[in-house]
Amino acid sequence: MGAYGFIGLGNIGAPMAGHLVDWPDGLVVCDLRADATAPFADRGATVAASAAEVGAACSVISVMVLDDAQVRAVVGELLTTAAPGTAIAVHSTIRPGTAEDLAVTAAAQGVDLLDAPVSGGFMGAHEGTLAVMVGGDRAAFERAKEPFGRWADLVMHFGPAGAGTRAKLARNLLHFIAFTAASEAQQLAEASGLDLRKLARVVRHSDAITGGPGAIMLRDTTTALEPGDDWYDTLTHVRTLGEKDLDLALALADELGVDLPLGRLARARLAAGLGVPHTD
Repeated sequence: MGAYGFIGLGNIGAPMAGHLVDWPDGLVVCDLRADATAPFADRGATVAASAAEVGAACSVISVMVLDDAQVRAVVGELLTTAAPGTAIAVHSTIRPGTAEDLAVTAAAQGVDLLDAPVSGGFMGAHEGTLAVMVGGDRAAFERAKEPFGRWADLVMHFGPAGAGTRAKLARNLLHFIAFTAASEAQQLAEASGLDLRKLARVVRHSDAITGGPGAIMLRDTTTALEPGDDWYDTLTHVRTLGEKDLDLALALADELGVDLPLGRLARARLAAGLGVPHTD
């Protein structure tokens, strides 16, 4: 396959690249910080002085930098030296339009650009258990699957350039709304005189069993379900339990004087979100 390049050795990029130091054709790394590249040099990787050097040496290149501006700058420099057939995978979370624009620019030079953001954080990167959501040419995706599998145990192709980034944004929308909802749950628990650390242990324990929010993401479409659909009875049951428990939690919040705007919004929208009516 050729040498593998990795640009951007931050908190997540460094452990990702660490799974590639024994890549059969060699690993070439690049970062502005010498202290970031030194451990890789000690393990036998080649340190490049610039992105252009990486582009000239590698057939598949990962880019994990901060934002759209840095991605554009790095990819632009890579394209000054990358040979036709090179695949550049951008793991940074960027705008979908940025991925689409760069894919068109790269394709003009015979280079494939994949937008391939990851989910799982530092621990997933360290353990090699990240999920990667990929947009771009299918053949380029197939070439990149093997090295991606060094640091990810779920590698999904979502469609053309930009699709991987759209998947990441949808995934993180859920992530951070859930964080906000968690703060409401903590406020209710705190006002009730409960130990917040104990509650956190219960949440992590039960979500590990049930799958958390992902457990109800069962449908192929968000349109309303019809009675007789395979998921109708299951999600109707979820609605019934959910509306009951939300009513109880909101009543407790009223007693304690705690404002739960997301809780009230969930009560209003849970059924429609599940694709079932409020009542049978």
